[in-house]
Amino acid sequence: MSDGRAPTLAELVALRGSGRPPPVARGRHGVHGPAPSQLRGRGMEYAESREYVAGDDVRRMDWRLTARTGRAHTKLFQAERERITLLACDVAPPLYFGTRVRFKSVQAARAGAVAVWTALRAGDRVGALRGGDEPAVAPASGLRGAMRVLDALARWYAAPPPDDGGLAVTLERAQRLLRPGARLVVLADPASAQAVPPTRWTALSQHHETTLVLLRDPLETAPPRRGLAFLGPAGRVELSLADRAERERWNAALVAPAEALAARLPASGVRVRLLSTDDASDAWLLPASTGDAA
Repeated sequence: MSDGRAPTLAELVALRGSGRPPPVARGRHGVHGPAPSQLRGRGMEYAESREYVAGDDVRRMDWRLTARTGRAHTKLFQAERERITLLACDVAPPLYFGTRVRFKSVQAARAGAVAVWTALRAGDRVGALRGGDEPAVAPASGLRGAMRVLDALARWYAAPPPDDGGLAVTLERAQRLLRPGARLVVLADPASAQAVPPTRWTALSQHHETTLVLLRDPLETAPPRRGLAFLGPAGRVELSLADRAERERWNAALVAPAEALAARLPASGVRVRLLSTDDASDAWLLPASTGDAA
């Protein structure tokens, strides 16, 4: 098992029994979850066109057939049998730190493993990616697909990858890869998520069920009032937090980003969850609590 500083594959596999069955949620692209291929609805493959009826989505209009026949028609699509759950992994250096139970990076890997096993129970194909040169773990179904993602999580969260381009790059890649109706789970440090343009979050949530899991450590949210001592390259550094201005700067850097995201992103359709290093790794699946946003 892990010592709390780097995740192990065995630790992530052991989380197989954790989590809860994913809820069946109705979103912009119909019912999320496995669907029989005979269904006609908002899926991926074009099936046929029929005459428009009141209530049809105007974005699905078949303009060519409408122009040819003189009567409004709408397109129908073949529903996918399996949908995709994709993990978008932030691997910023601030994640590789922790003071309670485990590093934030280890908690990120464990939360990702919970997402993998939850997706497997739902019949989803599961994949993962980060912002570096390494190719994404292509979405695949079954235990083999799950193990490939778990192996990537164990490697990525063992130490900061030197080639990573940041969370914004990761989400840009995710947006290009995913088809409408996918489930996207973003594992991130609050500062990384705050740096992502709001338009990116809106674009993702318009087409995918998007959950942002923000990793935090208790020291960040409740530092000792007397201050802290750090050992750096120049020697011992004392940080006094008794002064109000110092505490305000601390909060602005380490507390405010998560609170701002939890307050702002749900209006754009993003489900935000705050996960501390000493929380149960599947706690982000629970209904929203104080400080979290649905």
